[in-house]
Amino acid sequence: MCLSDEVLIAQSKEGDVEAFTQLVAKYENKVYTIAYRFFGNHADASDIAQEAFIRVYKSLHSFRGDSAFLTWMYRVVTNVCKDELRKRAREKTVSIGELMDNKKGSAMRKEGSISKLPEDAVIRKEWQQEVQEILNSLSVEHRTVIIMRDIQGFSYEEIASMLQCSPGTVKSRLNRARHALKEKLLVRQELLDGISCSK
Repeated sequence: MCLSDEVLIAQSKEGDVEAFTQLVAKYENKVYTIAYRFFGNHADASDIAQEAFIRVYKSLHSFRGDSAFLTWMYRVVTNVCKDELRKRAREKTVSIGELMDNKKGSAMRKEGSISKLPEDAVIRKEWQQEVQEILNSLSVEHRTVIIMRDIQGFSYEEIASMLQCSPGTVKSRLNRARHALKEKLLVRQELLDGISCSK
């Protein structure tokens, strides 16, 4: 029998571990996907997803139903990811991974442009690594909005709810983030062109 989120949340708040286990089973793929898009590898994504669910469980008493449970949970997961990114940034070991592989990443590539030729696969892999390095150099704030909007495909309103700011603020941050990403891509391309011309 499939219980509603409301029932599972109420039971979980009462200490029903089985009810919370059902919530985890229902949303674990979504939480894992968010974590993977921030960190780019399965080991980190699994660890972060586990930490996120622990934080969700500990914070469940604060969920009042003012927004959808999924929106509230994504806010918690995003905060866990951002906290870890800040920690890694301080340690100079931040890694975001291959963001280009996501089907929703159409803002980063043109649909239907993927070739099956081996040499094109190598070029695509190199390009993904270039984009990863550039994304790594963005601030956590800019990286977050790019992942949530351009990679995950959330609406401005959903992102605003998760980040607890206005849709206008989200649009402004995203505009600055895209501009920063574009500038870094252009600089990297100019460097690559310069290397090619000097050979």
